[in-house]
Amino acid sequence: MVLTFFVGGNWKMNGDKKSLGDLITTLNTASLNDETEVVCGAPTVYLDFARSNLDARIGVAAQNCYKVAKGAFTGEISPVMIKDCGVEWVILGHSERRHVFGESDELIGQKVAHALESGLGVIACIGEKLEEREAGTTEEVVYAQTQAIADNVKDWSKVVLAYEPVWAIGTGKTASPEQAQEVHEKLREWMRANVSEVVADSVRIIYGGSVTGANCKELGSQNDVDGFLVGGASLKPEFVDIINARA
Repeated sequence: MVLTFFVGGNWKMNGDKKSLGDLITTLNTASLNDETEVVCGAPTVYLDFARSNLDARIGVAAQNCYKVAKGAFTGEISPVMIKDCGVEWVILGHSERRHVFGESDELIGQKVAHALESGLGVIACIGEKLEEREAGTTEEVVYAQTQAIADNVKDWSKVVLAYEPVWAIGTGKTASPEQAQEVHEKLREWMRANVSEVVADSVRIIYGGSVTGANCKELGSQNDVDGFLVGGASLKPEFVDIINARA
């Protein structure tokens, strides 16, 4: 099955109306491969701005949300608020949420469940740290993270799984195409054994971790790499080249 290539841009805590406005103009006027699904993850305060200004063919994602619809949770946002801004996606479980803000597998699972119940699409992130890769526990770590997500998913058509080795995020170190393919293939096998044949064949597993215009074509040519979640490069004009990696 040929899956629709998916390219997400995670702007993280970057940009202002001027710089993001310029980026949005670049994306709106660029020639983008129309067989690739594109979603931009904007900072919360710019979700409305991004959705109002980006071309309708480009989706928008929040970078996080909480596990309930409303209440006394100062500083949090809920899926219902995200949807109220016309935004259809949320990124959950990013390694920075896990390791900088201490989010557990359990909490991420609860967030995934609530976001899906609320009708958002979820870009669910998993990935091992350098010491875990060096200790040979990559599979153990990513399977446990994936299990916590899978336990909370009823409809996989709304989920994109993002494998992001933590040691490759923002470090300039990229997993080699072979390393990425190996983990993606093992994840698909895990899905086949623990979820279902149908889901294993239909879920998009995308790669994140220092993806650039220079390495995207080779990474994107791997059998089980169905797209990218792009950090730093998604704020630059080269994001267009990454979107067109399979063109």
